Amino acid sequence: MVIDMNEAQVRQVLAGTQAMEFQAAADDEGRYAWIGSVLKRFDYPRLRRTDRGPVLAYLQRLSGYSRAQITRLVKRWTAGKALVKNYSAPRQPFARRYTTADVAVLVEVDRAMGTLSGPATACVLRRQRDLFKDERFERLGSISVGHLYNLRNSAGYRNQRVLLTKTRPSKNTCIGVRKAPAPEGRPGFIRIDSVHQGDLDGIKGLYHVNPVDCVTQWQVVASVQTISEAHLLSVIEQMLEQFPFEILGFHADNGSEYVNHKVARLLEKLRIEFTRSRPRHSNDNGLAETKNGAVVRKEFGYEGSTRFQCNK
Repeated sequence: MVIDMNEAQVRQVLAGTQAMEFQAAADDEGRYAWIGSVLKRFDYPRLRRTDRGPVLAYLQRLSGYSRAQITRLVKRWTAGKALVKNYSAPRQPFARRYTTADVAVLVEVDRAMGTLSGPATACVLRRQRDLFKDERFERLGSISVGHLYNLRNSAGYRNQRVLLTKTRPSKNTCIGVRKAPAPEGRPGFIRIDSVHQGDLDGIKGLYHVNPVDCVTQWQVVASVQTISEAHLLSVIEQMLEQFPFEILGFHADNGSEYVNHKVARLLEKLRIEFTRSRPRHSNDNGLAETKNGAVVRKEFGYEGSTRFQCNK
């Protein structure tokens, strides 16, 4: 690339008002030589900061390099280094211990045994090598569990075997029905939620259990030390006795303190319908949530309390 221009012409080129003809070098060596000549002609190290910007933009536009590449080349030229290709030699790749044939054997084993867990599969591979003396498992017999999963995640494994699994259902699908309570004007359908009182000086605070009736707004608040089954189950039974009408429905969110087999057996014994909040329906248990703030937080506050524990 042969161009002989002064500073004013450089600014005209950047502004698009200067017509010119040039022939770009086909290789990087020619572009590097031209960049070095331009920097030398303009005496780049002595230019002011306001004048260096147009020179860099001029080099970028005519050379075709990015601004980052131009900045690296200018920095190298300013340091007195020659503008030549400075590519490092390619690094030697790590030697592969497990070959394509080993991956194919692993695919065959997983297909035959239904993709067992990593430790179980490693045990199978080791038995094939040590007990049955199968030469195909000479390397796979000593594979670690972690590297076994690496082979399963490799492209070679996925190209030979694609494993599709369906979404696993929730473990607690047999406990309760996921729907909103439908009292239809009848009292006896309560919604329940738990509120943590907070900690004080590193001491764990109480939990307030807050059931409220959908229709009559009758509310009972109980305090328990923990929300484990050991403390909560008896408290729930006592709270249900405090309501002046028959309990027909019991609705809770999906917390494990309520969604468990012991609470389900208690409600089944009392012939109470057990319902749970639905996904993406935050208003299913909205009544209990509002009572948490309007009653529990208002009466008991936000500070931790370990001085009392009431059951009614």
